[in-house]
Amino acid sequence: MSTKDFVEKDYYKVLGVPKDATEAEIKKAYRKLAREFHPDANKGDLKAEERFKEISEANDVLGDPKRRKEYDEARALFGNGFRPGPGAGGNGSFNFDLGDLFGGRPGGGTQGGPGAGGLGGGLGDVFGGIFNRGGAGTRTQPRRGQDIESEVTLSFTEAVDGATVPLRMSSQAPCKACSGTGDKNGTPRVCPTCVGTGQVSRGTGGGFSLTDPCVDCKGRGLIAQDPCEVCKGSGRARSSRTMQVRIPAGVSDGQRIRLRGKGAPGERGGPGGDLYVVVHVDAHPVFGRKGDNLTVTVPVTFTEAALGGEVKVPTLGGPAVTLKLPAGTPNGRTMRARGKGAVRKDGTRGDLLVTVEVVVPKDLDAPARDALEAYRKATADEDPRAELFQAAKGA
Repeated sequence: MSTKDFVEKDYYKVLGVPKDATEAEIKKAYRKLAREFHPDANKGDLKAEERFKEISEANDVLGDPKRRKEYDEARALFGNGFRPGPGAGGNGSFNFDLGDLFGGRPGGGTQGGPGAGGLGGGLGDVFGGIFNRGGAGTRTQPRRGQDIESEVTLSFTEAVDGATVPLRMSSQAPCKACSGTGDKNGTPRVCPTCVGTGQVSRGTGGGFSLTDPCVDCKGRGLIAQDPCEVCKGSGRARSSRTMQVRIPAGVSDGQRIRLRGKGAPGERGGPGGDLYVVVHVDAHPVFGRKGDNLTVTVPVTFTEAALGGEVKVPTLGGPAVTLKLPAGTPNGRTMRARGKGAVRKDGTRGDLLVTVEVVVPKDLDAPARDALEAYRKATADEDPRAELFQAAKGA
């Protein structure tokens, strides 16, 4: 990314968010647009591919708090141009070429000429720490690959136990057609302007020498004699690949997993970027989840709840467990089967939380009805709502 791009491009507009957007709002906007314009969903659509590149570039800057701060500072300094006051032009302002301002005219000065403060090397050199995160010349050094974000959907069981899933990704990588040289025949020539260094130096007087990325080769140090038709001489092209990704046990719905070095390949020997995988988990027809614990609702009869007994409870992927139901167990009571939950980070397991649900029979045969009638007569003096009404009067 050139200094000029850094100043002129409105990344907030690209993502459709206000300048005071939170990190969460920026992340949400990026994910929505990335899914809409992803090359896999728009095969053969060059406009969608370019739009995806813009979205990814904007997220690289705004999604990083440090880079976003540098970007905002740069926009505040230069985003609206210079206004030197009345006398500089008919309306108190003047137009200028950002290419000249940031060192886009090799061997020459800025628009102000020799009298413009001696900044013949361009203000891009002076503010290199802001724009290039480390000063001029970083374009010729190894550069880390871009981070990639993808999504995967797991079954409930896969999320609890962990799974290895295939993941198809698309990112910028060295062009296979020209082996990353940018030249159709693989024989680019050394840039005569920077002599292969990717940068040019300019003296500013007083013993200072400032550098800026070479305009002719765009900081690559090489110029394609016969530009590759695939990458248009850039040496980089969109590449798709499928890799097996291990999702750890105990992952939860919406969790974002970071896989270091599994993103886009780096440039000039630089390390690869990181891969961020957002996990979605399908619901289970029987089990639910609360953190590291699994949940299940188990129906019991009235007699089991009243008299107590033992009930069998299913577990996820394992044999059933038997729980002892105390006499007089109320509806909705939760019991715990230890070690039958989801896997924790330390390898241990959470618990299975079993909620009792007393089932009322819909149809009764004559013996059962007679037994219940006898029970009702035997407990006629008991009023379970007496305390309710007493409390209501006291309120």
